[in-house]
Amino acid sequence: MNRLGLADLGIGIGLRTTHFGEILAGAPAVDWFEVLSENFLDPGGRPRHVLDRVAERYPVALHGVSLSIGSTDPLDRAYLRKLKALAERTRARWVSDHLCWTGVLGRNTHDLLPLPYDEETLRHVTGRVKQVQDALERPLVLENPSTYLAFVRSTMPEWEFLARLCDGSGCGLLLDVNNVYVSGFNHGFDPCRYVDAIPADRVVQVHLAGHTNHGTHILDTHDGPALDAVWDLYARLCARTGPVSTLFEWDASIPPLAAVRKEAEKARPLRAGVAATGTHGA
Repeated sequence: MNRLGLADLGIGIGLRTTHFGEILAGAPAVDWFEVLSENFLDPGGRPRHVLDRVAERYPVALHGVSLSIGSTDPLDRAYLRKLKALAERTRARWVSDHLCWTGVLGRNTHDLLPLPYDEETLRHVTGRVKQVQDALERPLVLENPSTYLAFVRSTMPEWEFLARLCDGSGCGLLLDVNNVYVSGFNHGFDPCRYVDAIPADRVVQVHLAGHTNHGTHILDTHDGPALDAVWDLYARLCARTGPVSTLFEWDASIPPLAAVRKEAEKARPLRAGVAATGTHGA
């Protein structure tokens, strides 16, 4: 399994301010931490101090929300310089962001907005990914977003777009299994078909999370445990990828660190079972 030559880090959780004290006071049994890039870009202050301490003891991956890879605005070169410096300082195993756009005409919506999946968009995003990778001097890892609308001009499903984007740009995938489930419900596609079609050798990392079902639609809220159906989808993915770096996201109504770790650890036997049976393949 290629995964851009990037190692399986095991089971991780997000580095959140509410857990800073617990993390500094001890050495929680966490394989690795994911860091929200934008919260740590500026030097100095307690967040950078905590991150420096964490990076000394644990593998770290950077995860951003401001790259706006699908926008028609020029790439933010100042942001990329700061991101590269942060990746080098923390010895980040990889840098990820989302397949989306967050703003246009110099304005940031602070939201992850969807793209049309067609040939024009594919060429546009592929070119921008290559520019970002050149600037960061490392591969970019892109996450599938949760979406709540689709464009009538789209000519291919999201999984095909991602596969072709990986092939054309050399980027990796952060496959958010919860987002696959959420978007499948919202748009009426089979999430198993999505997981079965994604290029397994490009999946560098996996996200798991909770969501909120409003009956007519599901919102990706990251405020609780994952549903059994999401865990089943994760197991299905692991059967194709083998053990892969997995992170549980809990970003709202955040409980104590032990509770987040307990939920994340549900992934371990699913990974171990795949490794033991040797059922995975490309």
